[in-house]
Amino acid sequence: MEASGQFPDEMSEDGEFERQEDAFRAWVSADGSTPYAAEAGRYHLYVSLACPWAHRTVIVRKLKGLEAAIGLTVVDPVRDERGWAFRDGDGFSHDPVNGFKFLSEAYAASKPGYRGRFTPVLWDKQTRRIVNNSEDDICRMFDGVLAPLGQPARQTAGRWSSLFPVEIATEHAEWAKDIYEHINNGVYQAGFATKQAAYERACTALFAALVRCELRLTSQRFLFGAQPVEADWRLFCTLVRFDAVYHGHFKCNLMRIADYPALSGYLCDLYQQPGVAETVNLAHIKRHYYYTHDDINPTRIVPLGPLVDFTLPHGRERLSPQS
Repeated sequence: MEASGQFPDEMSEDGEFERQEDAFRAWVSADGSTPYAAEAGRYHLYVSLACPWAHRTVIVRKLKGLEAAIGLTVVDPVRDERGWAFRDGDGFSHDPVNGFKFLSEAYAASKPGYRGRFTPVLWDKQTRRIVNNSEDDICRMFDGVLAPLGQPARQTAGRWSSLFPVEIATEHAEWAKDIYEHINNGVYQAGFATKQAAYERACTALFAALVRCELRLTSQRFLFGAQPVEADWRLFCTLVRFDAVYHGHFKCNLMRIADYPALSGYLCDLYQQPGVAETVNLAHIKRHYYYTHDDINPTRIVPLGPLVDFTLPHGRERLSPQS
């Protein structure tokens, strides 16, 4: 598990979890400025449906209609000391592109001697190497240079065609940073903390950030009005896991998302956007966290609950009509 030594470089002396920086940050281009041209069928996404970081790339791939242009292979949600594995199972499979047994082989092929976290990656089938393992970068490429390869009917409709609208770039970046630092990564900082003070700092900051989001979403449908942008999907990937995993397993238990009127309705609203429910696999999510993190849950018992229903009516469309 992540807190038990697989990534020892990520634990500070104060017992705080400090996430490792992404190692592969190359970009796909349409103008020849990089070795990676924007071509349909050339790139492949290796992901875990349990991983919130990977989940965001799967959502953007879906929203942009890139399924035919960019392949996808899902790993086994249970990760051991060898890392993420390609196996045949319910919702995951072997690797049809390279025949890798483990995701770590993609890293070894791209950078021999690599030491660090094996995160989901965008793989180039032509050069046979990792292009990028930053979900932030991958989402921007899917939304930008690779978007023309998608199905036009699936592209974002409304006021903005991009999930990163230039009109709100500064404020969007500020909200994305706050969500990342205190919510996306905040649940991990609380869950992986090895000292009481570190846990309490992270947990307090997490719930303060959730309150900021709750207040903003009380009067508007999404973070920036009538249309979801990247920051909404960034927040969604943590919210959809929160009550099932982070509340109990990571001790983020001051409140549930179900206890926040605006956030709970907002979560259902995003879940019910076309194609998004197909990207959510709670069985993978729960099995990964409860079974893999054996320092936190040594019995590896995966709880049956809580019962969650993201298909409930939310009524949030009344807050801001679609533009």
